[in-house]
Amino acid sequence: EGRLEESGGGSVQAGGSLRLSCVVSGHTYEKRCMGWFRQAPGKEREGVAGIYDGGESTYYADSVKGRFTISQDNALNTVHLQMNSLKPEDTAVYYCAAVFGSGSRCPWSWYNFWGQGTQVTVSS
Repeated sequence: EGRLEESGGGSVQAGGSLRLSCVVSGHTYEKRCMGWFRQAPGKEREGVAGIYDGGESTYYADSVKGRFTISQDNALNTVHLQMNSLKPEDTAVYYCAAVFGSGSRCPWSWYNFWGQGTQVTVSS
């Protein structure tokens, strides 16, 4: 069975940057949405960034627009989340997620395949 495996989390001071990566294995669907979600302590999981159409189209939560960039390396079957100008409120466990078989933009609620998560901590 396929899996999503995240890496790249860690601790950084406010204003710093981190890059998360997610390797997709075991799924060969060309049509898919890939996304990043996060869950802070005591809060619900929220969608942060999504990518589809072979990596040509992206979408973001308002809270991260202009600071985060999602990208896809099709050759390596990897999705990245570049996070710049990090704020303490970005502290959360970040999850890679997927919707396999979709060729269009996926609403956050469609995501149904998850990685195990990686911790991001931003100190002030």
